[in-house]
Amino acid sequence: MAAICIAALSATALAQEQELPAIQVIANTPLQGSGVDRDKIPSTTSSVDAADFQRTYSANPTDTLFRRIPGVTLSDPNGNGAQQEIRYRGFAASPAQGTPQGLAVYMNGVRINESFGDTVNWDLIPTNAIQRADVLTGNPVFGLNALGGAISLQMKNGFTWQGFEQELQGGSYGRVQGAMQYGAQSGNWSSYIAAQAIHDDGWRKASPANLGRFYGDVGWRDDRAEFHIFSSLASTSFGVAAATPIQLLNQSWNSIYTTPQTTRNEMATVGVNGKYALTDTWSLQGNLYTRLFHQTHVDGNDADIERCSAASSFPGSLCIEDDGFARPVPFVGAAALAFRNQFVILNANNQPIPCPAGAGNTCATVPYGTIDRTDTQSKTFGGSLQATNDDKIFGHGNHFVFGASIDNGNSAFNANSTLGFISPDLNIGINPAIPGNGSIIHTLGNVGYTPVGINTKNTYYGIYTTDTFDITDKLAATAGGRYNIAKISVLDVMGTSPDLNSDSTFSRFNPVVGATYKIAPWITAYGSYSESNRAPTPLELGCSNPTKPCLLESFLVSDPPLQQVVGHTYEAGLRGTAPLWGGSLQWKAGLYRTDSDNDIVNLASFIQGRGFFQNVPQTRRQGAELSTEYKSDRWLVYSGYSFIDATYRFTADIASPNNPMADPDGNIHVVTGDRIPGIPQHQFKAGAEYLVTPEWKVGGDMVAVGPKFFVGDDANQNPKLPGYVVVNLHTSYQATKNVTLFAVVNNLFNNKYALFGTYFEPQGTAKAGLPIVLTDQRTEVPGQPFAVYAGIRVKL
Repeated sequence: MAAICIAALSATALAQEQELPAIQVIANTPLQGSGVDRDKIPSTTSSVDAADFQRTYSANPTDTLFRRIPGVTLSDPNGNGAQQEIRYRGFAASPAQGTPQGLAVYMNGVRINESFGDTVNWDLIPTNAIQRADVLTGNPVFGLNALGGAISLQMKNGFTWQGFEQELQGGSYGRVQGAMQYGAQSGNWSSYIAAQAIHDDGWRKASPANLGRFYGDVGWRDDRAEFHIFSSLASTSFGVAAATPIQLLNQSWNSIYTTPQTTRNEMATVGVNGKYALTDTWSLQGNLYTRLFHQTHVDGNDADIERCSAASSFPGSLCIEDDGFARPVPFVGAAALAFRNQFVILNANNQPIPCPAGAGNTCATVPYGTIDRTDTQSKTFGGSLQATNDDKIFGHGNHFVFGASIDNGNSAFNANSTLGFISPDLNIGINPAIPGNGSIIHTLGNVGYTPVGINTKNTYYGIYTTDTFDITDKLAATAGGRYNIAKISVLDVMGTSPDLNSDSTFSRFNPVVGATYKIAPWITAYGSYSESNRAPTPLELGCSNPTKPCLLESFLVSDPPLQQVVGHTYEAGLRGTAPLWGGSLQWKAGLYRTDSDNDIVNLASFIQGRGFFQNVPQTRRQGAELSTEYKSDRWLVYSGYSFIDATYRFTADIASPNNPMADPDGNIHVVTGDRIPGIPQHQFKAGAEYLVTPEWKVGGDMVAVGPKFFVGDDANQNPKLPGYVVVNLHTSYQATKNVTLFAVVNNLFNNKYALFGTYFEPQGTAKAGLPIVLTDQRTEVPGQPFAVYAGIRVKL
């Protein structure tokens, strides 16, 4: 499609050159300064606006980003559509603690990667309050985590949106959703509020979602200054159903595995931002903010619990995986030994728990499980200040920015496990008749069960500059960089995990250089080189010892050092905008490569359900992105294709004990060129909307996603998670000047597909009385089937 459009442009551009659209200005830093011509940015930029978010009729920001931006992929490790993750060019912005994060996300210039694990909780953002989302690559000015790029959300205010709008919708699987927004301007003052409330029973068992979120803004401006006070509040809760063994999915597509699995998030943010024109060419931009975040997580899991061997210090008691042998630690470059014996389970009084009588090393027919609970409370405050200058230099245009930022976070993390009983419906509860049930448990040899309480502090400093200089009226050069300092401390407050105590400092200067050349009014070439880094998070630093693995999203048990990740990104491409057939066409075609040194990966432990973080020497993500978008008075048509080749660039054994092809030590052999799991190589997206009459719109979109390897199949030895195609339709009818009716059909053809796949130990629930014997180690998070929603929107 891109070739056809370019050919059409060649035939029409010269005749219509005088009709070229106005210059599109975009901020090239987190703070919104005077901005720079998008065509002068030497890397890829993509944007979706408020109309795009409204067009999907989705309460999830991730849906719109996935459908509209070619390189964005969607995954769902949590198993709830309201808490999905996105990856851009293979780098994640995920709500799942345990996912190494590689995208920096900002809202009104405030970094919203959470303090403890750099997670991004998309469920906390009201979609109706988003004015625009910009996705930018190859720009270290956005600070830590911008390995794959940055996402900058600009929210509405009373200067940019006026009126009153209320919306109600409902439909499949008990969905009930209400939203409102109000904006007004009076002289120099403005006000804006938006709210959303959503309840969804969930189409899978035990997977409801309840979301309440609010955004407000009060602003003031004159001809030289503009200031805003804004706030964001949210309270959300989910049934997080996670991945299900495929044998259970074959019996029922809405089946789940062990429960309970619930998450509750609460957030409050208050901030001030503003800009002031010192002169006609010098201006200041800045912000201050504070953010409170509280998450509680309850997770029912199977447990590999057996009778301690006769050679144990506590024969006949409960032990974890008492196999009685030693083997190499399963991670790259290991030199120590990890012993899988003497992991004796203790109750709250540090006494062993007797194992009910049974044959061999089994505990009768008791299906032991655990109920794991975590509580994370974070307080973050910070600010940014930058100066922008647009003075000409020797008669040439120039855009110069210099700024600094600080983000300080304090987190309190607590976790414990309670010994439970797995029922035949896979619910894990308490049975007082079973020894140890209901006890908060410990182990001899801390392997992720001993209660943990830690306080962490992380302070991130950044100083940055960038300059775009017009060498000629067609050629522009950009140069700049950012110096990052990350100070992270971890303190064990319970005395149970002294290995966690640490103080770490990471620092690095990351440069960027690039250029753009306007070949013709409708075509611009660009190229750049940039570097970026991210420091290990407090979560990762506390869970990096393979001999003391963590129950991810739960326990931190040891703290050997991790190295920071450094990315090297090369980009080149063509893009353009031109009038065409009475409308406007935008198109892009680009190539990129990011080599990440000391990348951090999440590896599975030989202790069931546990894992740990480790550096690997290098990974590479490279590929191509193509996109077109045509707009006219009656039409919107868009398409996009992305190719992502994400590979490991080293050869070594790494841990994946649940992988069907793992060796007797639980390792798989990775060689250079093996593809990183969970990232599809190919994606194609397309959509259209047509104004049939002045009142009636019809539209649809489709995404086609190629196959990808299951998470845990780093050596690429097993069958892939199949690709899929999903088609969605929508329509709206403006019944009166103020009332619009709308309807949405998602997954029109009711295709069965999976968004996420990994492996598990099928013996963990063997005693639970399931109707089938689980033997296949694959698990999947299924995608939502056919669904219909309808609603009404009133705008005054």
